[in-house]
Amino acid sequence: METSDSETAGVIGRPILFVPATLLAGLVLDRLLSLPFAVAEFGGLRWLVAGFLILIGVALFAAGVRNFSRAETPLPTNQPARVLVTTGIHRWTRNPVYLGLLLIYVGIGIAAQSPWSLLLALPLALVIHYGVVKREEAYLERRFGDAYRDYKGRVRRWL
Repeated sequence: METSDSETAGVIGRPILFVPATLLAGLVLDRLLSLPFAVAEFGGLRWLVAGFLILIGVALFAAGVRNFSRAETPLPTNQPARVLVTTGIHRWTRNPVYLGLLLIYVGIGIAAQSPWSLLLALPLALVIHYGVVKREEAYLERRFGDAYRDYKGRVRRWL
């Protein structure tokens, strides 16, 4: 089935907005329904782990955005894809932007000692996976056909 030049992936929303909204919800829940934070300090290990996750997340996010920019195709999913991006970081993961956002989210949750934010990481990941990624994949398969199916066969969705 062919797709028109104006068709989009029809995702449920923008992950760039889901992440801060979910983080805010977690921080509010921490205040309203306090839970113990199960990660001990261990001499600053919490900060090291959080910083590492945030740093890797920012690097993945930036590399993904840079690839879309270089390919002159829009990043927002409410706009049609112009080209299939398969180079750079996209040779190792099909979703570096979303993976980066999730790593940043978890890193912030650890740094903020926010058990609710960490608990909400799984629902957030599921919403991104089923409400965004799966819909994008179906759209890209319609739009780019065998080229996307080949890419999907070579490159893992996440890691």
